[in-house]
Amino acid sequence: MSWKIRHDVGGFPLRCSAEHEARWREAGYWREETLADVAREQARLAPQRALLIEGGRTLTRGEVYSDALRLARYFLERGARAGDVVAFQLPNWSESAVIALAARMLGLVICPVPPIYRESELLYILGETAAKFLFVPREFRKCDYPALVAGLRDRLPQLHEVIVLRGDAGTDTPWATVLASEPLETLPEVDPGAAFMVMFTSGTTGRAKGVLQTHYGFGYKARQMVEAWGVGEGDVIFMPSPVTHITGAIWAFDIPWISGAPAVLLDVWQVQDAIDAIREYRCTISGGATPFLQQFLAATADDRAALASLRTFFCGGTSVSPELIRQVSQAFPGCLFFRAYGSTEMMTVTLGISSREQAALGAETDGVVLPPIQVKLVDDDGNDIEEDGVEGEILAMGPEQFAGYLDPQDNAGAFDDNGFFRMGDLGRWCHGNYLEITGRKKDIIIRSGENISPKEVEDVLMQHPAIADIAIVAMPSAATGEMGCAFVIPAQGASIDLADMRRFLDGAGLAKQKYPEWLECVADFPRVPSGKVRKDELRRLAQEIAGRQREAQGQ
Repeated sequence: MSWKIRHDVGGFPLRCSAEHEARWREAGYWREETLADVAREQARLAPQRALLIEGGRTLTRGEVYSDALRLARYFLERGARAGDVVAFQLPNWSESAVIALAARMLGLVICPVPPIYRESELLYILGETAAKFLFVPREFRKCDYPALVAGLRDRLPQLHEVIVLRGDAGTDTPWATVLASEPLETLPEVDPGAAFMVMFTSGTTGRAKGVLQTHYGFGYKARQMVEAWGVGEGDVIFMPSPVTHITGAIWAFDIPWISGAPAVLLDVWQVQDAIDAIREYRCTISGGATPFLQQFLAATADDRAALASLRTFFCGGTSVSPELIRQVSQAFPGCLFFRAYGSTEMMTVTLGISSREQAALGAETDGVVLPPIQVKLVDDDGNDIEEDGVEGEILAMGPEQFAGYLDPQDNAGAFDDNGFFRMGDLGRWCHGNYLEITGRKKDIIIRSGENISPKEVEDVLMQHPAIADIAIVAMPSAATGEMGCAFVIPAQGASIDLADMRRFLDGAGLAKQKYPEWLECVADFPRVPSGKVRKDELRRLAQEIAGRQREAQGQ
């Protein structure tokens, strides 16, 4: 199978294969439609059905579709053309779904930016994508977003307009102005093979990589999850994952339209607020990273009936303890809990389990691999591993596979010769077609479902005068799944503590979630003969430190 780069209407470099594309089209996995086509039909059939619930307000299909048409007209009047990038740095607010739908109506490309990002990350992402529109809150969690963006505008010449939501817009454009437009009457033809989203994910190179998703692939994955997990109009989705991450995006933007199940969104995670929302709206399906599940378990110790409406909960985004799945399965016997596995590049490679009879597999493995998704494990020499129990590197391919990175140079080494994507993890087969993740090949920390690049933080901290060398690795955390552990060789005659390190990172403008939460000063690092730091050994040491902490706390 041969692969090449083709450029879509917006000039995005899409990695493609004629054989690959023909296979998915002929099998019906790729459809000649976009979400805008699905939404138009669903809004016509049942305009009064609930689509989104957020902040105590219920929005119907008709309302969201009408608002999207108004925004689409506004985009056109402001000179937007197919392939232009629309960025939004928003929490889980309903407006994000309106923006995503309006963009897809016109063939624009959305770029979701996590609200935790600050100057450094925002400047990089907006610059790399040449975003023309940016939507931000007036204020969220004490951050003045218009002021944040204002400090960057002189370095972002292609950013035409900033639209401010839920507050005084000052010299920027208020959201109300956008919605004052008349609904667009005729939608243009949009190529479903074009990019519709670029979402950045941290990589081992120290800078985030832009992941390109097409209408074809994203639409297929949404339909597959709806079918595999039986999501329908009788369900109500509770989605705590951020809409600026792949899980939150597909469950807030696509699956409500495709399945007919409304989605309940929560902008600030507070476990009691989540429990109250699930109880009030009788939510039936949810999912998210390990910390969500841990907090649900702890907060409902005296009231297990609080989550009685849930029937399905998928867990992923970071390491998931088999014991945690067993505990929640026992605490909430009416709900099917399981692990699932995927990434921004390859969503839900595994689909968990489908029945209570498979509960043990839901706890002990990361789920079943079902066609048309293909997964293979390979040893260090690239040979396929087919027998159960033997660890190997995980590679995957399927109709939902991303179309390569925004910077084509990032594709180098990310795929094998047959087009399988290297997931960056290690795993082994169990019971034939069940996959268990056993470790990580890529040097990434997954904190509360957020990918953190150690190298990005290391590069900043190497500028600290008290640091001669630094290596940051993942340390297990009961609260967040993983956290950063910094091993530091202090400069001669210098000393440093965690507070010093954090003050330095504050000045660099990095998101606080990326800060190391444990500091270990050492004389030297374990190294291979060539001098390269053995991060596998440092990860083992970090695990030992975390173990001692748990013992000291009596856990």
